[in-house]
Amino acid sequence: MTIRPAEPVTPVLYQPDVEVPEEGEAATIAEMLESLRHISTITYADSGHALRSVHAKSHGILRGSLRVLDGLPAAYAQGLFATPASYDAVVRLSTTPGDVLDDKVSTPRGLALKLVKVPGARVDGSENDATQDFVMVNGPVFAAPTAKKFGANLKLLAPTTDKAPRLKVALSAVLRGAEQVLEAVGSESGLLKSLGGHPTTNPLGETYFSQAPVLYGPYMAKFSLAPVAAELLALTDAQVDLADTENGLREAVQAHFAHHGGEWELRVQLCTDLASMPIEDSSVEWSQQASPYVAVARLQMAPQAGWSEQLSRLVDDGMRFNPWHALAAHRPIGSIMRVRKAAYAMSSTFRFENNGVQQVEPTDLDALAVERQ
Repeated sequence: MTIRPAEPVTPVLYQPDVEVPEEGEAATIAEMLESLRHISTITYADSGHALRSVHAKSHGILRGSLRVLDGLPAAYAQGLFATPASYDAVVRLSTTPGDVLDDKVSTPRGLALKLVKVPGARVDGSENDATQDFVMVNGPVFAAPTAKKFGANLKLLAPTTDKAPRLKVALSAVLRGAEQVLEAVGSESGLLKSLGGHPTTNPLGETYFSQAPVLYGPYMAKFSLAPVAAELLALTDAQVDLADTENGLREAVQAHFAHHGGEWELRVQLCTDLASMPIEDSSVEWSQQASPYVAVARLQMAPQAGWSEQLSRLVDDGMRFNPWHALAAHRPIGSIMRVRKAAYAMSSTFRFENNGVQQVEPTDLDALAVERQ
């Protein structure tokens, strides 16, 4: 069911002074790039193929269309969503590590969405493109409050790349057990999940969140993508059997889309109070009671391959997903988003240069049509 606010919300207008760079942010970015480059260099040396520094392993690659809803309340009819329209879309499902691991090392699920042929004024650095990207994870808040803290966490994580994969599988099982104990008493741990304790759930049943804010026309907002089709809702919290396979999540996606399509709602949460909905701290969950997520578009997928080697070459190797591929009306804001600009650029440049692929944003998704059923 499409979510509409019970009462009109009063969103806060964006002002430049809501963004306050951290002290030493440039140094934080430099350290973060060093950590990400370390991850990429190790995985490239191992495989001879350059991978993403994070979210290296894809579990699903899907093509569909995003339809902007008609009759949106004025505050939500902004930027891409100002008028009803339909856009071709590609979705990449992934998990967070920068190395390709057995799915039994269970970490948070990610979803990246790219729309093509999107008209309008662009953010700096994206002037010649016509795409709009959304990068999401299946949790409402980011793992670290600011770029500096995230950079410190990444610095600790980078040396573990490609170290003791069998031990990681065993550790993940222990962490999942600890997470199950917490969830049994109504709690959870983002840290345990990020280290490998995420439940072995089907990524198609998850709800995904941008976690960090963006502009929403004159306002500020976060995004969410939630399943609404009955076949997808049935997969919420559904366990995937990973006992005899390293790629069980991918196989689950393929099995679903061999017979079913899918439909999700893209939802927007407007910032209505800067004190309780901070822009510079992405670890704080914005109150959905104060400002609910409101549906602004529908993402629809027909039955299709779900994942294949050919799709992987076209999308894993040939595409970049970056929140800075955006309309000016949806420019990323806040500490985490600012450092992402340099981080994503470094990671994609390393990957494209070492794989001999040109960095060009797609103008259509015709090449993916061969994989539709």
